[in-house]
Amino acid sequence: MRVRIDGDPVLKQSTTSRRPPYVVVKATVEEVRGRASGQPSGSVRVRTPVLLIGTAKWKEVRYGQHVDATGRLERADSGGEVAAMLSTRSPPRVVDAPPWWLRAAERVRAGLRQAVAHQPEDVRGLVPALVMGDVSGVSAELNADFRTTGLTHLSAVSGTNLTLLLAFLLPLARLIGVRARGLTVVGVLTVVVFVVLARPQPSVLRAAAMGLIALAAMTGGGGQRRAVRSLSVAVIVLLLLDTSLARSAGFALSVLATAGIVLLGPGWRDALARWLPGWLADAISCPLAAQIACTPIVAWLSGQVSLVAVVANLLAGPMVGPATILGFVAAGIALLSTGLAQVVGWAAGWPARWIILVAREGADLPGAESAWPATVFGVAVLTLLCLALVFGMHRILARPIAMILATVVLAVAVLRPIGSLGWPPRDWLFVVCDVGQGDGLVLKAGDGTAVVVDTGPDPAAMDRCLTDLGVRRIPVLVLSHFHADHVGGLAGVLNGRQVGEIEVTPYFSPRAEYDRVTELAAQHGVGVRTVAFHEQRVVGQVSWTTLWPAKVPALPPTGTSSATSTDEGSPENNASIAMMVEVGGLRIMLTGDLEPESQRAVLASGVDLRADVLKVPHHGSARQDPAFIAAVNARLAVISAGRDNDYGHPAPRTLDLLSHDTVRTATTNVSGSLVVTNTNSHLSLATRSSEAVG
Repeated sequence: MRVRIDGDPVLKQSTTSRRPPYVVVKATVEEVRGRASGQPSGSVRVRTPVLLIGTAKWKEVRYGQHVDATGRLERADSGGEVAAMLSTRSPPRVVDAPPWWLRAAERVRAGLRQAVAHQPEDVRGLVPALVMGDVSGVSAELNADFRTTGLTHLSAVSGTNLTLLLAFLLPLARLIGVRARGLTVVGVLTVVVFVVLARPQPSVLRAAAMGLIALAAMTGGGGQRRAVRSLSVAVIVLLLLDTSLARSAGFALSVLATAGIVLLGPGWRDALARWLPGWLADAISCPLAAQIACTPIVAWLSGQVSLVAVVANLLAGPMVGPATILGFVAAGIALLSTGLAQVVGWAAGWPARWIILVAREGADLPGAESAWPATVFGVAVLTLLCLALVFGMHRILARPIAMILATVVLAVAVLRPIGSLGWPPRDWLFVVCDVGQGDGLVLKAGDGTAVVVDTGPDPAAMDRCLTDLGVRRIPVLVLSHFHADHVGGLAGVLNGRQVGEIEVTPYFSPRAEYDRVTELAAQHGVGVRTVAFHEQRVVGQVSWTTLWPAKVPALPPTGTSSATSTDEGSPENNASIAMMVEVGGLRIMLTGDLEPESQRAVLASGVDLRADVLKVPHHGSARQDPAFIAAVNARLAVISAGRDNDYGHPAPRTLDLLSHDTVRTATTNVSGSLVVTNTNSHLSLATRSSEAVG
């Protein structure tokens, strides 16, 4: 088939390492040539969006190229943005280069990246994201902080980017004498240049339309009526052109944010302007209107409500304009002089540093995020609350005393969230954090101190769990093995906490994850040591003995996968650190992702495996040794697995095995985070959605 590349290729590593690194990129299939008995059987011209999954060699393709490939088309979920999944093991055969205007845009994008190349890592990633939606350099940790503080729209292509650019260029054009139709020409050219630089993808075109409408809404006079009509027409036309937008959360958020600014922003601005300067009234009303309009959808998607989003946008907002404009100037100058562009890039980096500081500090506040049930009833209640705020907000904003009281209440909710009064239980000993498809375990060693075992795949989820538990100091962090679903959230653990050392398995594979862990540890000044077989350690009230690995297989050659195609499990899983932990009178067996081969080896060592709590190996996969489960003889089995995960974890076979052994079982994919207590020698389990039960 012949495909057109419609995005930037992203290199990914399988969390189970049963396949080598692979590339994911959006593309459009333009021609399909079938084969029958080894002979070509004709071709069909199509225009079908697909998600292409290929080998690491596909990392070299570029946006706008036409490429020939041989692969297999597979069904995708109906109603999504792509019609099929295209899997290919063949290397890309480039047919042509991208059009000249895309090549020129890529030179500008590359020039901006070079202009900020000498800045700190987060600045290097954020400035291109602010200017033209180039998020390739934004770290997962910074992305998580932006999500928590409601600043995600700054690090992605949104109408904000274009609105700021127009708000700068149009007054400048007026200042030099441009009038009437000339201003229209300047505006149209600005939109065209923005779309080309940010890539003419559907999300960019939607952002451009919404940005123009939002700008029109704040012009006063008849601008609001025009903006409402324009928004209505834009939504209808976009839905007619692409019906899949009816299911797109990004489109819904874009429309709601724009509608909030159009319908609520002007009135709220006027109310604030009665007692505040006009520029400050604008700065408060726009993010407030957009945030309230989007809150129900955000809660539906994430199960969280951000209480700091408006304040974070208010604090970060004044610096977005300078960073964006200086970034555009640096990108243009880079075509002429790299040295001068780096000077302007250095200047653009300072407002970007302030935005990063706001995101970092805001995300660390105790009540930055509050859990909210992502159910029909929960979202309906939240929608009614938002509507009540909409109807009463004008009166609050117009009265200084009411605004001060509302601000104080919000500050108390953020600094002392209500949820922290009852969650987690004060006498918690062991917590299985809800980190999705992975492991993130916390053992209480003292006040504000814990031993952490694995970090899950998501830094934000692990950071949030530790924040809820009040963990500020981690003397020992144990990484059972180097699969991404156990070490991917390391940045979240290191975020603002004192970590003494990281203890790891001696099997340093997959190599890419091992290198990432050691590099991140070095950046934070944390030592990494290899665990010793049968070593015993004590940290506060936590003590443990390492039961595995006794020995590990030879490491594979660098750059190759160590996955096996036999009936045996992966060597990475079989080299997981297994620990018998004692804390608060409980014995807890932690097993990483041990496969049956290693489970049988641990059992054969003759060590006493009896425990009160068993962390079921490998997220409750079907590969379990019944004799090992029976030898542990636990009263409670806990399983950490992601909701609707692709692996079928926990497997019905394993749940049946545990039930036959009369073991009570709890899973994070059903109950969320699991908290184990042992008050008065009474083993209890609590979840966010339930009372503690014996």
